[in-house]
Amino acid sequence: MNEYPTLVSMPKTPNLKIFGLGIFCSFFVLSSALYAQEVKKLADSLTPIVKDSKAEYYSQNISVESLSKNLHVLASDEFEGRETGKKGQKMAASYIAAQFKAAGIPPYKDTMYYQPFMLNVIVPSTAEVFAGKKKYKNNIDYYTYPDQVELNLSAENILFLGYGLQELSYNDYEGMDVKDKVLMILEGEPFSKDSLSLISGKKMKSSWLTDTKLKIKKAGDNEVKGLLIVVEDIVKDVEKNKHKLESSSMKLELPDSGLFVIYISKKMATDILNAHAYSKNKNAVDLLKQKISETGKPFNMDIPTSFNISVKNVVKKVSSENVLGFIEGSDLKEEVVVITAHYDHLGKEGAVVFNGADDDGSGTVAVIELAKTFAKAKQEGAGPRRSMLFMTVAGEEKGLLGSSYYVNNPVYPLKNTVCDLNIDMIGRLDDRHPNNPNYVYLIGSDKLSSGLHKISEKANKTYTNLELDYKYNNTADKNRYYYRSDHYNFAKNDIPVIFYFNGTHVDYHKETDEVEKIDFNKIQKITKLVFFTAWELVNRDERIIVDSDKK
Repeated sequence: MNEYPTLVSMPKTPNLKIFGLGIFCSFFVLSSALYAQEVKKLADSLTPIVKDSKAEYYSQNISVESLSKNLHVLASDEFEGRETGKKGQKMAASYIAAQFKAAGIPPYKDTMYYQPFMLNVIVPSTAEVFAGKKKYKNNIDYYTYPDQVELNLSAENILFLGYGLQELSYNDYEGMDVKDKVLMILEGEPFSKDSLSLISGKKMKSSWLTDTKLKIKKAGDNEVKGLLIVVEDIVKDVEKNKHKLESSSMKLELPDSGLFVIYISKKMATDILNAHAYSKNKNAVDLLKQKISETGKPFNMDIPTSFNISVKNVVKKVSSENVLGFIEGSDLKEEVVVITAHYDHLGKEGAVVFNGADDDGSGTVAVIELAKTFAKAKQEGAGPRRSMLFMTVAGEEKGLLGSSYYVNNPVYPLKNTVCDLNIDMIGRLDDRHPNNPNYVYLIGSDKLSSGLHKISEKANKTYTNLELDYKYNNTADKNRYYYRSDHYNFAKNDIPVIFYFNGTHVDYHKETDEVEKIDFNKIQKITKLVFFTAWELVNRDERIIVDSDKK
């Protein structure tokens, strides 16, 4: 039996008794061209997929048993939730380094497995907030995150600036002098009376609706001094963000005295707005929303009331570390492929431990397994041509701090860094795939390098046959996952990335994210996809290039 089916026969020549010679020639040329195209399509579809036998052989070292063993350790109560700078994170770093050593991976640059860095911990204290002559209550009238060390901010008036948007189609900042001013803005985005977005003109919601950071960035870009964001339900917000509001924040460097952000209730906003004759109404906030909706245009006004806020938080210093396992390449050793995952999590609250089995214990054990596998290949004479850096980073949950430190203090030059393959949460199912473990979300693969995207697709088609879901591979995605894990610090530096992710689930950032809920077969299969992708990247003749800019 033939390996491939026989190609279809050439169509018979038309009857020349019916057609003139000229007509026949034209028809024949056209038919031949169409036929050639069809043959090419069929031939392309029958091109055999050539598997690399060495890659297949070494991929068998990625085992469910090893993944499970390591995750049962890292996601145990003994490691106290692995909060950055705390005892459990230090224990996890030591454990990961021990796994690299056991695999025969030497300390990077023959000195250590750690890249240490210092962090400033800002311990929250209650701010004093006055608008007009009234003093407002923390977590009742307003809330604010412990991002500033010390602040004393005063203003003689407040500028209401609608929704605080800056787009070509809808611009609250147009013609406005906002430098060094205190602004009040509404959360969300404006819609017309017909429920059409005033930004897009469609019913589709934009990222402005859910991502307050976009508004904060725009305010900062416009040199605003203070930003009051009116929230719809302050009680719900405070409860939702309780852990962040009560926990210390961490910074690589102490923040300057730039933009200060405070979230205020509708009641507090109404008090402030009532200082303006236009707004003598208990429903002042809703009336402003209605006005913008009806006119379809931005609206602003000066509010003649003073505003004062003073904050003085305590600052402490803590140390943390990224854990690095480096495998030197052969003839292309100056080029480096980086594989990352964050090993920190939320820590604990009292006796409750947030073990973070999926977030991101699952990615961490995948990196350990990949490091072991490539180390074994090198020991047996099948090592990578390019060098490989296996890096588990700390501080991701505090703001991508470990990866930020690395790209600003790279151990290996960023210009020599081929790409970053980042693994963050690959051990659970989300609501979109309730009965289908054979999937993974890929994010960022095509943002900077079409070559990386093609290699990823081919690796999956050749070896793993996972369902590659690109739902969140969109910079306008309201969840903004592309910006929320460590790969983004590499992407910001024009280094191609892939983010492997299984989506969130009911236990995301909860104490119930436990190892007993992990699907280790799923972790194994996704880890193999990363392996086969990395194998091609480190062994191919040509380095992938940056040929697009969608970041």
